[in-house]
Amino acid sequence: MAFKGVDHIVVRVGDLDAAVANYTKILGIEPDRQHSDVLKADQAFYHFSDGTFLELITPTEDDSPLAGPLAKKGDGIHTVAFAVDDQKETAAELDGKGVRVIGGAFVHPAEANGVMVQLSQAT
Repeated sequence: MAFKGVDHIVVRVGDLDAAVANYTKILGIEPDRQHSDVLKADQAFYHFSDGTFLELITPTEDDSPLAGPLAKKGDGIHTVAFAVDDQKETAAELDGKGVRVIGGAFVHPAEANGVMVQLSQAT
């Protein structure tokens, strides 16, 4: 199991346009925007030269998987994704240590102080 570093960070927001205005002012770059039918959410991606990125995300429907955490916790860090050498191996090792892994790619937020941890396959 080898963690390589941070791959990306996901921030859930209630108002994507306001968040984009804030982060664009801070970062000085424009994001790529898209809609995810699977997540039922709108997203904005700020890509950095080292290959990492920041994602802002807001639910567009009440049954979005982001709607509950946003209602319960408000705006804030939703996911920290770490690049790993082998996603399946890392998930299995964490599971063997008693860490609750979801879908082979995520550590349950209860295991990481309320933040979803994603295991992103390093490229």
